This record gives sequence, C-alpha cells and structure tokens, in this order.
Amino acid sequence: MKYYLNFLSFALVCSLVLLNLGCKKEAPKVIPTLTTTVTNVTAVSATVTGSIEDDGGSAVTMRGVCWNTNPEPTTINLKVSIGLGEGLFSTTITGLLPGSTYYIRSYAVNSIGTGYGNQVSISTPAILPAITTTPLSAITATTATGGGYITNDGGAPITSRGVCWDVNQNPTILSAASSASNPEILVLNAKTTDGSGTGSYVSSMTGLNPGTTYYVRAYAINSVGTSYGNQIIGTTLAVLPTVTTTAATNITESSLTCGGAITYDGGSAVTVRGVCWSTTQNPTTSNSKTKDGTGSSSYVSSVTGLSPGTTYYLRAYATNSMGTAYGDQKSAIALATPPTVNTLAVNPTTETTATGGGNIVSDGGSPVTARGICWSTNQSPTILNNRTLNGTGTGSFTSSMTGLTTNTTYYVRAYATNAIGTSYGSENSVVLYLNVPGPNVTDADGNLYNSVRIGSQIWMAKNLRSRKYLNGDILPNITDNTQWSLATQGAYCNFLNSESTGIIYGYLYNYYAVTDNRAICPAGWHVPTREEWLVLINYLGGDNVASSKIRVSGLTYWNHNKGTNSSGFGALGISWRGDDGLFYYSLGSGAYWWTNSVFNNTYPFYTYLYSDPNNLRVGYGQYFEKNAGVSVRCVKDL
Repeated sequence: MKYYLNFLSFALVCSLVLLNLGCKKEAPKVIPTLTTTVTNVTAVSATVTGSIEDDGGSAVTMRGVCWNTNPEPTTINLKVSIGLGEGLFSTTITGLLPGSTYYIRSYAVNSIGTGYGNQVSISTPAILPAITTTPLSAITATTATGGGYITNDGGAPITSRGVCWDVNQNPTILSAASSASNPEILVLNAKTTDGSGTGSYVSSMTGLNPGTTYYVRAYAINSVGTSYGNQIIGTTLAVLPTVTTTAATNITESSLTCGGAITYDGGSAVTVRGVCWSTTQNPTTSNSKTKDGTGSSSYVSSVTGLSPGTTYYLRAYATNSMGTAYGDQKSAIALATPPTVNTLAVNPTTETTATGGGNIVSDGGSPVTARGICWSTNQSPTILNNRTLNGTGTGSFTSSMTGLTTNTTYYVRAYATNAIGTSYGSENSVVLYLNVPGPNVTDADGNLYNSVRIGSQIWMAKNLRSRKYLNGDILPNITDNTQWSLATQGAYCNFLNSESTGIIYGYLYNYYAVTDNRAICPAGWHVPTREEWLVLINYLGGDNVASSKIRVSGLTYWNHNKGTNSSGFGALGISWRGDDGLFYYSLGSGAYWWTNSVFNNTYPFYTYLYSDPNNLRVGYGQYFEKNAGVSVRCVKDL
C-alpha cells in the first residue's frame, strides 16, 4: 500500500512537471538589428561598414548597403549586397557624383523582413569640370570662332567659361590679355569669357595676328579651380606686309637714294622688296623698280636712269604670299642739266651758204630757251662766234649759214640753252668747195680723168668716153642710124661718128647703157640723179648763173662766149644724137647729159645747157627717149 502511495505521488509529481513544461511560451522572432558607419568619403566613392547586432531570432540571408540622394534609402534604391549572416561587413560604394549629398544605410534581411541600420549622410567633394574644345572655324587674319562643351560641372557650379590661346602650347587663363591693339605685338594667354553653366558655347577670338599659328583650349571654372579641354591648333590668314617709304636723298640729275622699312610681314615671309617709281602718281612694280633682298627690316634702294629736271613719284614695296603692299608715296625732282644736243650734217647750198642744224634729244629738265648752230674758222665754236637762232624747245631744227667764203673750212656745232647753261653738240666741218681738184679716176677702158670739188660733190672734169662696162664687157659702137634707133641694149657712138670728136668731147650713150647693172662709170662713181644735178645747179646760183660757171670760156667749144668755168666743171658744147639715130645741130650748140632718173617709162630726165640762151636745166622730151645718144658725166659716190 505504501508502495502504491509512493508510486501515485511520484506519478502526480511527474504529471505536474510535464504539465508545467508543456505550458512554457517561446521568444518572438523580429527583423535584424544593425548599425551603419561611413568612412573614406571621396568625390565619387565612400567606404560603408555595417554591423548586425541581432539577427532578430532568424538567420540573416542577405545583407548590404543602400544609398540615395534622398533620406531613408531602401533596397529599392542603389544598393550593394555583401553576403549573409551576422557580424561586420564592409564595402566601397562608387559612382557617386562629386559635390552631392548622399544618404546611406546598411541593411540585413531575415525571414521576418529587412532591417536597416542608422542613416548616415555624406557630401562628396566637388572636382574640376569636364570639358572638350570644339574645332576652330571662320578663321580670318585677326579673328576666329572657337568654343567648348562642358559635359560635367564637377559638382560645383560653372562660374566662368571660354577659350584661351597662345603662340605657345598649352595656353592658360593666367596673365590673359585683351585683344591686341597693335598687330605687331603678340598677345600671350589671351582668353574669352562666355558665360557660365554646362553645355556647349561659342567663343569669338579677336586681336589675332595674321599668318600666326595659335594653340587653343576651352576652359571652365568652378569652386575647385579651372580645367582645360583638349588643345586645338589653328593658323590665321596672312595679310599684306606693312611698309613705309623713306624720303629720297643724294639726288642727282640721273639718280637718287630711297628705300623702305618693313614694320610687319603680314604673317608671311617677304620674298622681294624694293622701291618703284614713275613720272605719274602711285607707281607700282609694273613701273621701274629696284629689288633689294628679302625679309622684314629697313633697306636702301639706289634709283637710277632718271631724266634731269623730272618729277618722280616713289613708293617702297614688299611682296609676300598674299601679294604686294606699297608704302606711302614720296616725290623727288632730279636735278636739271644743260640740254643734250646733236649736231646734224652740214651741207653746202651755194658758194656762200650752207645748211646745218641740230637735234635736241633732251632739254636737261629745263625748257630750252634758245637753240641754233654756231660756227667759226677755228675749232670748238661757241655762241660768241657766228650763230643762228632757231627757236626754242626740243627736237630737230634746221639752220642756214650765210656769208661764207669758198674753199674755207668752217667748224660747226649745234647749241641749246636752258636755265642751267648752254651745251654743244659734236663738231662738224664744212668747206664750200669751188673748182678744187679732186682725186684722179680711171674708167674700165683705162682712160684717166681729173675731178673737181664743187660744194659737197666731186664731179669728173670731162665727159665719159669708156667703151667698156665696169666688168670689162664691151659696149657696141653703133654708127648706123636705123640700128641705133632699134637698139634695146647699151651702146655708144661718137658725135657724127667722128672718133677724134669723141676723144675731145667724150662719147654719146643710149639710156640702156646708163641703167645697165654692169655700170659704165668707174668704181665708186655713178651717173648722177636728177636731184644731184639740181644740187649742183643750185649751189652755183641757179640755172641762169650756174650755166656760165660750168662751161668753158671762149668760142672754141661754144657758139657763144658766155662761160667762165669758175666751177672747174669744164662743159663743152657737143650736142646729141636723136632716138631716131640722127645727129642734131652742131658742135658748140649745146651740151646734154643723162641723169639716172626717169620721168616715166618712155622719157628719162636729162640735163641740158644751150649755147644761147644761157641757162642750165634738167628736163625731158621729144627726141630724148631711151634710144637717144647723150653725154655722161660721172659723180663720185658720197
């Protein structure tokens, strides 16, 4: 029984224990508990550490960090997962924007839900802006268009932006200057200012130097500092050089010294420079010019070939790849000189007169106020001797010398006078010859002749009596009247076919002999032209006077005694043979000579001298066609 009661007591106690155990409550499960810390904050990153203090009674299956620019970030925002379980975990978050405020929390996930640590706010530091330089456009000699594109302000507002440039690489905005007022001075580190903010902008670059290579960079400024874009290279267009003209010095009648100073080459090398000049204003290099080297500097030019007393306009010039530029115009007057005059040939016109003259080729830069010729029997005559006055000005003029004496040598010079003085041409001389023996001459047939100087001419003193041409060919002697009238080739005869007459008076020739290329006069002599006969006649005073001076005196050779033969010509009266073959008149009735000139195809000119009336003339007419027989008197070639 006792055993039984003990057993019941034991059973009751066990039941009560079991009942008490079955009625005990379990602790509830919750979301994890954790903390957040942030360190190492940069412009784009930060280190975040989480610490799970309690898993909430349920295992942590995910943990990490989340962040946002707004408070209370969750896992629906930016996040990084960092394993599972309890304890510390850490990560570096990236991709942050400079100069921004972020809110960061650590998180942990268990079966109950997601728990978040304390919120930490950070501010990333700002950085320099991000910018690119746009290519240059619209480039001129002094301007260009540039610009930039700011893709990121670096987390701080852009307070200033633009472009900067320099002739050296990597330009900056330091010591920047405004546009150059003087294009000869390079402006270093020049810049533009083109507003603020991000995005694209356009910059107008001014004050550039022509033909210069520039290095260009866009820039942008925020609170952190200044950043620069990529470097762009551009070259401005060249322009014409800048040149000044120096005043003329060392001026003479034909030259002067001038020059120029190239103060700027226009951005392109000067390849030629010098001075150009003209008698008209604004000369160019198409006028007269010098060439005085290359490069940009001062230079001296020697201007030559000027005309005395002439006003010249001068300009310095300089040429580069863009063309030719000219300096300011200067003027100068070459010094005047006495005129330049040439003496023309002097020719006797009568036994007491002669004709000369001059040609003034330059007035020396001063008007010619008097001109003429002067002469003397002594050399180097001046205007203090005999002289003529023949007007003014330049050019040719003719002068008449009078009161001369035959067979006297006169020295003659042309002269011209201007404000500077009187100048003279070269000296010529003249002798008014009359009955002065000339050289002896022999014809092709061996006959010897004396000659005589009359004025400027030298005449044979007897009629020709050669039976041969100059080359030795024989001239036929035609005595038959009919054959003579029908002849078409050169021929000769004696008057009345008398050989003794021919020896004294010379032969008669038809005109075919006169014009034959084989020539009947001696070498160096010729049959005179009509004009040469007129020179003789005029020199001796005209036909009525000259007739006496060329015919011998007495009645031996003339029917009338009207001659003096003061000229020494020695004309004898021989008459002529008609073109019909007949001989006309008689010895002493007249004299006839062929000229080497024709009136027409039928009638040649001939010179005739009648015994009476006493005149000497040149004519043509009936019975004196080409078959007529007429004397020949040869004159020396000049």
